[in-house]
Amino acid sequence: MPTSFTAPMQTPKVMGVLNVTPDSFSDGGKFDSVEAALDHARVLLIGGADVIDVGGESTRPGAARISTDEELARVIPVIEAINAELMATGRSDVQISIDTMNATTALSAVAAGAKIINDVSGGLADEKMFAVAAATGATLVISHWRGFSTEMDQLNQYLDVAREVAIELQGRIDAALAAGVAKHKIVIDPGLGFAKDMDQNWKLVARLDELQKLGYPILVGASRKRFIAGVLDAGLEDAGSESAGQISNQRRDVATAVLTALLLQRPLWGVRVHNVVATRDAIAVVQALRAQG
Repeated sequence: MPTSFTAPMQTPKVMGVLNVTPDSFSDGGKFDSVEAALDHARVLLIGGADVIDVGGESTRPGAARISTDEELARVIPVIEAINAELMATGRSDVQISIDTMNATTALSAVAAGAKIINDVSGGLADEKMFAVAAATGATLVISHWRGFSTEMDQLNQYLDVAREVAIELQGRIDAALAAGVAKHKIVIDPGLGFAKDMDQNWKLVARLDELQKLGYPILVGASRKRFIAGVLDAGLEDAGSESAGQISNQRRDVATAVLTALLLQRPLWGVRVHNVVATRDAIAVVQALRAQG
């Protein structure tokens, strides 16, 4: 990935993460009430988020599935509260995203005010997901995925990770189009951390051009993930845990912001992050440097 700060820059959307879960790897339990979640949404907005991505089911390695009823109980009141606040404050520039693998949850979330369906399974976990996206007209983020959190670490066999991810994503895109999803409503995500080891994640990040060839907007979600922490603590890969190595969220956020700055050499649709302020700062620095080119 050659370094160039002279080409025109497409400023990506900043998608702020709002996990309303008790067990997400970096912030589980912090925002699992409507009041706490709404307060954090306000923090994300103040920091400059363009999208608030609400998730009610953890996808950390080894995480167990929850029922659809439980997921709905977690996310719908939060989406309704955020949507009401956005409408009351005239923030039509901000969108709500639902991070879910369940078509029923996605449909209810769009009815509650979400405009984006962020499906980390790329429609593989629920065959009805693409039909819901088509019927609602929501923007659909299709991620690369090979299996649930309890099994994904055993599904990381690749000969050429970037090319294989691109091929498998094209298959999911074709399925979405066949289900009636409009082409201009599709965003793709390399699925960093899902069925990929640390080295494979970095190889994929370095070769996002393979995904660019597909001709769809790209969302990158690297924030605080294990492969980020792995470069800060070489022992983390062998430990095999998000908490191993005691790499703080603050250090992960700095490393994520650095990666974001480097990735701005590519025309990304968006970046999904926990620390919106650090990401906005990274974007501002790159913009200032490009202005001198």
